[in-house]
Amino acid sequence: MADEMVLRAQRFINTTYGNGATLGISKLEENGRTGWTVMYALTRALQYEMGISALSDNFGPTTLATLAEKYGKLDETTIPSANFCRIIQSALYCKGYDGGDIDGTYNDRVKAAVAKLNANMGVGGTYPGSSLWPKVVKGLMNMDAYVTVNDGSETIRSIQQWLNGRYVLRKDFYIIPCDGHHSRDVAKSMLFAIQYELGMADGVANGVFGPGTQSGLKSHTVSTGSSGVWVQLFTGAMILNKRPVSFTSSYTSSLAASVSTFQSFMKLAVTGQGDFGTWAALLVSYGDQSRAGEACDGVTKITPARAQALKAAGYKYVGRYLYNPSTTSLPEKEIQPGELATIKEYGLRCFPIYQTWARSVDYYSPEQGVTDCMTASYKAEEHGFKPGARIYFAVDYDAVDDEVTSYILPYFRSVRDEMNRLGSPYKIGVYGPRNACSRISAAGYADASFVSDMSSGFSGNLGYPMPENWSFDQIVTKTVGSGDGQIEIDNNIASGRDTGQGDFYPTPSEKLDIGFDIDLLPALLQEIEAYMASIGKPGGERIYTLRECLETIISHDAAITSGARRYRMRKALIQTSAFWEFCHYSIKDMTEDAGVNLYHTGIIPDWAKDFPVVNRLVDSSTGIAKISGRTCILARNNSIRAGLLEGTLLDATSDDDRWAMWQKVNQDNVFNLSTVPHMHIWGADGKAGDHAETPIRRPALDYDETEIYEVLRRYQGFGTEAEAHAKERMPLYAIFEKYNLAVRGL
Repeated sequence: MADEMVLRAQRFINTTYGNGATLGISKLEENGRTGWTVMYALTRALQYEMGISALSDNFGPTTLATLAEKYGKLDETTIPSANFCRIIQSALYCKGYDGGDIDGTYNDRVKAAVAKLNANMGVGGTYPGSSLWPKVVKGLMNMDAYVTVNDGSETIRSIQQWLNGRYVLRKDFYIIPCDGHHSRDVAKSMLFAIQYELGMADGVANGVFGPGTQSGLKSHTVSTGSSGVWVQLFTGAMILNKRPVSFTSSYTSSLAASVSTFQSFMKLAVTGQGDFGTWAALLVSYGDQSRAGEACDGVTKITPARAQALKAAGYKYVGRYLYNPSTTSLPEKEIQPGELATIKEYGLRCFPIYQTWARSVDYYSPEQGVTDCMTASYKAEEHGFKPGARIYFAVDYDAVDDEVTSYILPYFRSVRDEMNRLGSPYKIGVYGPRNACSRISAAGYADASFVSDMSSGFSGNLGYPMPENWSFDQIVTKTVGSGDGQIEIDNNIASGRDTGQGDFYPTPSEKLDIGFDIDLLPALLQEIEAYMASIGKPGGERIYTLRECLETIISHDAAITSGARRYRMRKALIQTSAFWEFCHYSIKDMTEDAGVNLYHTGIIPDWAKDFPVVNRLVDSSTGIAKISGRTCILARNNSIRAGLLEGTLLDATSDDDRWAMWQKVNQDNVFNLSTVPHMHIWGADGKAGDHAETPIRRPALDYDETEIYEVLRRYQGFGTEAEAHAKERMPLYAIFEKYNLAVRGL
């Protein structure tokens, strides 16, 4: 919204400094809206009025020193000119204060505004009255707010004001915002405050968490009964990390309880005291880097010797990369053949990381999200990670908040959506700075965070609390072991939210299937139509045409391919069963589906009493692959028991459980098709019941024709019809496999 007085300030700059091009003061757009361009112009105008020749947007040391040397402070007795005063009046309006009539007079309205500004900054006690001191002028000439904005916290604002008031006279401490929000500047000001209270002189105190600061903090533990400025600093740091405590100088038992909760959350020793480890965790993202971690990650192959060294050093979880597109850079970055077997043999567990580049904002797009999700999932399947493993997708650079909004979130939304299309084989995690991890998780695109806290200077770490769902906290690079066992790793603290996987599928000896080449669809359709006509099933008598059925199957190729890769079976097995069943979806099937829906929704609750074939009325074979609620439960239960699938065992005799599953296979095509592999596995394992089957080998990449026939038959059931249909499906399997072979490059 335009402000009349800001508009007048813009006109003053343009009119007074009309030859701005030669002065280095750009002409402003006269729109009545404040912003950095206006503040930069006012800063340059101030520098010009003070006789500084090299004008700059930055209100730096030269500007500050010149102001102090020439005037000491600004008021009605020291303002050197009317234009100088108009610059101050204009800046006041841009900050939301009454600057008078921009008439060049340091009058009572200006004095009142300056007094209010000093109070809002928290420096009214240090700078009483209505004079403008150099550091206050510096704060006036930027976009910092000194009142709460955007739902800022009054408690955080009181901490900001307290810091300004207590330390503004120190040489390297500059006035920080008092807007109620934690930030990079506030985080650094806390470190300056710690250093000042430790007795560091100006020029020594630097706002860095170095050896001197760490050594000093180790002798300043605060605990129940403590009081004074150290408790104020500690409670301030707790609040800035979003812990629910009061900003106080007294260490109470209530505060001790909150500290214990924080220590437990951060996996620190739970003492209830403000000890060094807790101070470090509150002040810098990496905390106490001497902590022993149970997790690590790295770009080096885990050999037996290295695995032994890691285990001896107390490590349990190892993060390794799924993919390395480079053939020359970091040759062991991607998981190497036999490596996961070594990790398993030595009792370690592995969590997968996916990163190719991901080091600048231009990498991230929805399209890249699709590619990365598919590549990561396929590589995880190739390496042998079982369903349910969590893949950490990387944000390995200092993504500022606007970039997270505009680029990172759409990328992760795309990753999530593609993972759903694949049938949700793996969970999604995020590796990155705290802010990116928290925002991606809050949006529902990741369920755990691997936090790059080692990069403490990232703006996405400074001023942001630890994500609530953190799984691994990366704090320092170190070397473990010696000789053949020596390995450089990033040391990570583990929260226990993710324990990786300790058992893996063996590396396949044959090529896994990959995505279908859509250019082959016309030829595939032609062969299928010719075959179906040859067996007297050209289509047309069913609800869907052969073309519609095939196009539906191919449209869900991602889920089918993922399931085939995951469970080490040929995708032609899934394609054949699903296509055949979908081709035979009839009016009768539609009627039975409607009956099931009418019964369970209570529209006709006594439906089952009037018909002898009760199961068809309370349950039916539905969806693309014609799977009933009961068989879906039985097949998935079988895979859950076998450790092939994560989930809760359901009761196939329960009306509620069958209805819940029926709805999923009826309404969710991806879920329906993702169940087909489990139907085949269940069939091979040997179905229990009146027609118990003898177990056979589970579907494998090297299934022979006898096994293919047997598992296709078991999908449909028992008897002469199932056997006849299985024989008819064998040539259909061969057609699908012909095109899959072509895509696999064989």
